[in-house]
Amino acid sequence: MSPIKQKINLEFINNHSISEILGDRDELIKLIERKYNVEAFVLGNDIEITGKTKNVKEVARLIRELTLQVNLGQDINKEKVSDSINIMENKSDLKPHQIFGESIMVNSGKKIKPRTEGQKKYIEAIKANTIVFGIGPAGTGKTYLALAAAVEALKENRVGRIILVKPVVEAGEKLGFLPGDIYDKVNPYLRPLYDALYEMLDIEKFQQYKDMGIIEVVPLAYMRGRTLNDSFILLDEAQNSSPEQMKMFLTRLGFGSKMVVTGDITQVDLPSDRDSGLIFVKGILKGLEGIEFVNLTSKDVVRHELVQRIVDAYKEFDERIKR
Repeated sequence: MSPIKQKINLEFINNHSISEILGDRDELIKLIERKYNVEAFVLGNDIEITGKTKNVKEVARLIRELTLQVNLGQDINKEKVSDSINIMENKSDLKPHQIFGESIMVNSGKKIKPRTEGQKKYIEAIKANTIVFGIGPAGTGKTYLALAAAVEALKENRVGRIILVKPVVEAGEKLGFLPGDIYDKVNPYLRPLYDALYEMLDIEKFQQYKDMGIIEVVPLAYMRGRTLNDSFILLDEAQNSSPEQMKMFLTRLGFGSKMVVTGDITQVDLPSDRDSGLIFVKGILKGLEGIEFVNLTSKDVVRHELVQRIVDAYKEFDERIKR
């Protein structure tokens, strides 16, 4: 099949220009050329695409989408171009610019934006509900985005503190024999949360908040008997909670508080004779007003593209075993 050519005339507003789509030293248009095996020739605001019919049509759609993002004032970079390609290839119900239009404001005006349709729905669910369950595989951003929402709520004075909770399965929830205070005892298990908060708050601000009790870190077993008002409470790795622990945690909710529960039901570390509270809770609470379950999938993985393929491969393997 002989290659075809298609010329695209682009219109820009508010002092935006085609250079934003081309990228520094044409790195963005070169990325698109490599991805779709096409050639792009630029003259003024025209881009002429040469290649196989299907590829040329897909590139034309992508270029028009990127132009719309530029005109809306959305930043264009390699990550955004790759995410736009993935969103369009996954045939999402939303266009990339609609997904990227959502944002969470954290430290020093930094905006954290969803990179997939599932992530956008997750952020919207957190904003709209009192309790949200974010369930999905590694790399879908379920914990990172929940932390960002917590920081934004604290920054805007919608809550007075952030409480980070995690089951400590490896220590059997019995931490008394370990040296140091409670932060020292659970620190190894909460390192991923700390890393994200360092990025959103910077280390000094995080340490200040922790010293003041504005950010509190608690093993799940230590939550019993508490009522948490005016707080953003995140239970991470909730697949490692028992049904009894899950009930105990959810009933800690106080006035003016919000809860997000995250976990991956395919990575339960509990002993084989113990049930996961995260698996049971959906059948109990689904449909209750103010509670929403958001299921993220391999399409929402935003780590290295190989992670998405690994997640899919494990899913297929599990399905074969169950047959």
